[in-house]
Amino acid sequence: MRMKIYDTTLRDGAQAEGVSFSVLDKLEIAGELDKLGLDYIEGGWPGSNPKDMEFFEKIKKISFKKAKLTAFGSTRRKDKRVEEDQGVRALMKAATDVVTIFGKSWILHVEKALRTSKEENLRMIEDTVNFFKKSGKEVIFDAEHFFDGYKDNSQYALKTLRIAREAGADCLVLCDTNGGSMPYEVERIIKEVQSQIDFPLGMHAHNDAGMGVANSIIAARAGVSHIQGTINGYGERCGNADLCLVIPNLKFKLGIDCIPQEKLKSFTHISHLVNELANLSPNDHQPYVGKSAFAHKGGIHVSAISRDKRTYEHIDPTLVGNKRRVLISELAGRSNILYKLKEKELGLEKKDALSKKIVSRIKELENKGYEFEGAEGSFELLVRKASGEYKKLFDLEGFRVTVEKRDDGKLISEATVKLKVKGKLIHTVAEGNGPVNALDKALRKALQQNYPELSEMHLADYKVRILDTKAGTRAKTRVLIESSDKEARWGTVGVSSNIIEASCEALLDSIEYKLLKK
Repeated sequence: MRMKIYDTTLRDGAQAEGVSFSVLDKLEIAGELDKLGLDYIEGGWPGSNPKDMEFFEKIKKISFKKAKLTAFGSTRRKDKRVEEDQGVRALMKAATDVVTIFGKSWILHVEKALRTSKEENLRMIEDTVNFFKKSGKEVIFDAEHFFDGYKDNSQYALKTLRIAREAGADCLVLCDTNGGSMPYEVERIIKEVQSQIDFPLGMHAHNDAGMGVANSIIAARAGVSHIQGTINGYGERCGNADLCLVIPNLKFKLGIDCIPQEKLKSFTHISHLVNELANLSPNDHQPYVGKSAFAHKGGIHVSAISRDKRTYEHIDPTLVGNKRRVLISELAGRSNILYKLKEKELGLEKKDALSKKIVSRIKELENKGYEFEGAEGSFELLVRKASGEYKKLFDLEGFRVTVEKRDDGKLISEATVKLKVKGKLIHTVAEGNGPVNALDKALRKALQQNYPELSEMHLADYKVRILDTKAGTRAKTRVLIESSDKEARWGTVGVSSNIIEASCEALLDSIEYKLLKK
């Protein structure tokens, strides 16, 4: 059986709190989804907002390789001719080959939300589906709130499906719109529907009970041939079924064909791209595509995967474009260190003695508040120093940072640094938006004459953690800095009861790592 995958990131996903895609964002995401090999890409709800109308105008100039572009909308309004309905006209203007029409299948919604009769609701479904079929469109009918409607009045819910089918719908999608159904309910209801309606069925699951992915997988096992979801599970309230989980589970766990296997290697990339365009931080613990999905911290785990990756990994991470990571922390054993030494090709000629020394040093530093899980740059510098492979490129003689509020109300930060580089003392001053930015600029200014490659590097992230909240403003602070250049991204760490000193330590490590990396 081949499963058709329908993506609604650009419409349902955009309804997530905090998400707002621009038209250009939507065009870029649509292009990436097409490359992924999906069957349908829902572009939005034309007529609901100017942005979606603009998207459908611009997307007309783009040809998809595989996916069919879909416009989403509702049945005609009550007591209105379908040809005169503004929403129906907007769907026609979008000029897509496929339209997805949602109609009410729960009497509660018919009477409370639409404020109409059960009979008029059925006529609305029939008229709208029939209109688009006569217009030559492929029509997908989303039976909104189907599972709740079925549990309330199964005969009426089934009647909405039969009406849509008789009007010409090409697929009947059962929607768990409130996201509260349990997998055993979904399985039972789908089988009961199949026993009465022999027609292609689809599944649209929300995640309000945390069952969006589970219900989609159960539906696939029950025999539906069409599954809807969003990248990263974005959507209204608690989100939709996450296609980054649904699709790999279909392929690797159920053996169901849905997209070409080689396309799965771009899954981690597209997950991060959508996060970036949504301006949301990635979920590091997201299965399959999260940064921590294949991260190993405990020494026993690392020892085992060093012998056979299957001991603690359910699939090869490269199949979904992810990678294995071994973390360094106070829980690390020698296996973690040996793995990292081999990975980075450091100190291999004396790795056994070196690993003992590094484990001891890491546990000592972590007891003081350091953390190396997100600071691989600082970890590599520590290894180089322990192994004797460290080459000092400059010495910090001292620094001073001042913050001044001027008469015009502007807040100015200024940093002065003294560095010794290749035997020469360099003294520089720089201003910045804040003390850390000023310090960063002053350090670079002092070093770039001798190390011009620092111009390629920039600060990507800056995180501060107070380690002892009871100490108030005297508390020890841990600063994690993430830096990047054209080729890589790396983290460094600094700890001090003075946040500027902690930041300076992390900045210096970041700069040294960049220079030693070259």
